[in-house]
Amino acid sequence: MFVRTIAAVIAMFAALLMGASVASAAPAKYTHSQATAQLRAAGITWSSSGGCSDRNRPNCTSFEQVNQTSIAGAKTFKRASGCALNITGGTETGHASGTYSHWNGYKLDYSLSSCVTNYIKRNFSSIGGNKWKSGSGNIYFLESNHWDVTYYNCGGC
Repeated sequence: MFVRTIAAVIAMFAALLMGASVASAAPAKYTHSQATAQLRAAGITWSSSGGCSDRNRPNCTSFEQVNQTSIAGAKTFKRASGCALNITGGTETGHASGTYSHWNGYKLDYSLSSCVTNYIKRNFSSIGGNKWKSGSGNIYFLESNHWDVTYYNCGGC
């Protein structure tokens, strides 16, 4: 992990030296099939009310154009918590808009389970309004029937 961190810092400085703006760099994305291969290998399941993966249908669960850090964050969460993890929302239309949105690849929805809920509430900091913040800065929001998670990073992968 330390070597990866040093490599990331070196890459950032190289980008700055070449005139790039690090803050405006677009996050790396996965196709739906690339993301599902990563999730399957990690033992993470996904489901949709429509039984589909079309990004343009709100009753589907799509990972098309999901940020690689969001998938890595889900894998980190599963590994750290030891919980079964089922994703019910990805990058499909029908979610709220904004920079850090589902559509832009930053958010995933998780099914409710006592394991997931207990892990979040015991290990992350409550920041009010049914929201908890992990040590790495990701936000876990308990909505009525799922966890809405915003991944700003991979969660310490």
